[in-house]
Amino acid sequence: MTSESHSPTGTDDPTLGPPPGCPAHGLGPGGLHRLYGPEAEDLGALYEKLRAEHGAVAPVLLHNDVPIWVVLGHGENLHMVSTPQHYARDSRLWTAVQDGTAGVDHPLAPHIAWQPICSHAEGDEHLRLRGAVTGAMSTIDFRSLRRYINRATQRLVNEFCELGKADLVGQFAEHLPMSVLCEILGMPEDYNDRMVHAARDLLKGTETAIASNEYVMSVLTQHTLRRRANPEEDFTSHLINHPARLTDDEVAQHLRLVLLAAYEATANLIANVLRMVLTDPRFRAQLNGGQMTVPEAVEQSLWDEPPFSAVLGYFAKQETELGGRRIRKGDGLLFGIAPGNVDPRVRPDLAANMQGNRSHLAFGGGPHECPGQDIGRAIADVGVDALLLRLPDTELDCKEDELRWRASMSSRHLVELPVTFAPRPPQDVMQRPSVNALPRQRPNWQVTTEASEPSPAPQPVAPQAPPTPEPAARLGAWQRFLRWWRGY
Repeated sequence: MTSESHSPTGTDDPTLGPPPGCPAHGLGPGGLHRLYGPEAEDLGALYEKLRAEHGAVAPVLLHNDVPIWVVLGHGENLHMVSTPQHYARDSRLWTAVQDGTAGVDHPLAPHIAWQPICSHAEGDEHLRLRGAVTGAMSTIDFRSLRRYINRATQRLVNEFCELGKADLVGQFAEHLPMSVLCEILGMPEDYNDRMVHAARDLLKGTETAIASNEYVMSVLTQHTLRRRANPEEDFTSHLINHPARLTDDEVAQHLRLVLLAAYEATANLIANVLRMVLTDPRFRAQLNGGQMTVPEAVEQSLWDEPPFSAVLGYFAKQETELGGRRIRKGDGLLFGIAPGNVDPRVRPDLAANMQGNRSHLAFGGGPHECPGQDIGRAIADVGVDALLLRLPDTELDCKEDELRWRASMSSRHLVELPVTFAPRPPQDVMQRPSVNALPRQRPNWQVTTEASEPSPAPQPVAPQAPPTPEPAARLGAWQRFLRWWRGY
C-alpha cells in the first residue's frame, strides 16, 4: 500500500493505443521505446530490454511521446526516493508540465497534476500533512483490527461457501480491503457494492471514472463533515483533531488518498498471494510443509508481483546524475518498483526464496514511504490465512494460462481467480475460523447449586470388548499445517 498517485491508464485500453499506421507502432522520436501502445503489452519484457540497452536508468516515452526516465535499478530507485534535495514529487517542476506537453489534455493528466496532499508536498508542508496522517494511523489498535479482518473474511466466505465455487478476485480480494478500510475510517455503513465498483472504476480510467471519483469524494466529504460535528474514535476523527489543523478539504483529500491507494494495493496483493498459492507447486509445498508462513508468503509476493509496478513520478530539482545518466533539472523519472525488484544485482536467481528479506520496493522509501503498509500487510496476512483455513481444499478452476490480467503502466490487476472447493455451511462470524464450524452449545446446559435427587448407584456391568474404532480420516498435509499454525 502506498500513499502515492498511480496511473490507471491501461496498456490494453484500445482508446489509448495508437491507431493503425501511427508511428507509435515502432520506436518513437530519438529511437526511444514507448511505455504505451503495442510495444508495452509486456512491460516486464520491455523493462529487461531497456536494462540490456541502457543499464539502470533508461530514457523512454509516455503517452503523446512525452520523454521521461524509467529507473530500473534497485539501488538507483532507493537513492532517488531517499534524496529529496535532488528529487521531488511536485509535478510542477517537470519541464513537460511547464511547456504544456504534459498539460491538461494529456491522457495521464489526472495523475500528473499536482495536488495539495502529503504525497506531493515538500518541506514543512509535507511534514505538516504527513504528520497528521501518520499521527492518525498511530491510534489504530491492530489487535482489534485483526479481529475485524477475521470477521469480515468470515462474512465474505459465508456468501459463497455453500456453492463450492467462487471468484476470489470479484467476491473476495476486491471486497475485503474496502470493508476493512471503511471500518478504519469510521464509515462502515458506506461499505457496499457501489463503493467497491466506484473505487475500481475510477482507477481504470474509464469513461465513467470522473463520475465514480465524484461519488467517492461526495461520500468522503459528507463523512468528514459528520466527524467534524461528532468525532469518534476512528482514523477520520483523529485526522481532523490532529494539531496540524487540516481543513475539511484537506481531510477529505487525504481520506481519498488513503482509501484508494490502500484499496488498490491490498486488493492486488491478496489476489497475487492467492494466485501464487494456487498455481505454484513450490510455493504451496513450502506452506504445506511449514517452511513458510502466510505473512512470509505475502512478503515473497511483494518481491515477485508488487501491487504497483511503477509510480509516476519524481522530478529533478537540480542537475544531477543517476545510474551513470545525466539528469537535467526539470526531468521526470518513473519509480520502477517491479523492475527494481528483479534487478539482477540484488536477485541474480529469481527462483531463490526471499524469505525474511523486506528490502523490496513495494512500499517505496524515503520521505514518501507508504505510512500505512502495516495495514495492508495485516489485511492480506489475516484475510488469506482465514480464507485458506475455512477452505483448505481450494483448487484453481481453470488452466493457469487462461487467467486474464488488466495491465497498466502502474500495475497488473488479475481480472478473476475462479476456484472450486467442497461446499461447506456458513460459520458464525464471531467464531475463530476453522475447517469445520464448531457446534453450538446446548442452551439447556446450566450450572446450579440447588439440591437434587441422589442418583441411583450404578449397577455392575459385565465387561465387554471395546468396540473396534472406525478408521479416522487422515488429514492432508495442508490441513495438518493449518492446524499446527493455529495451535490445534
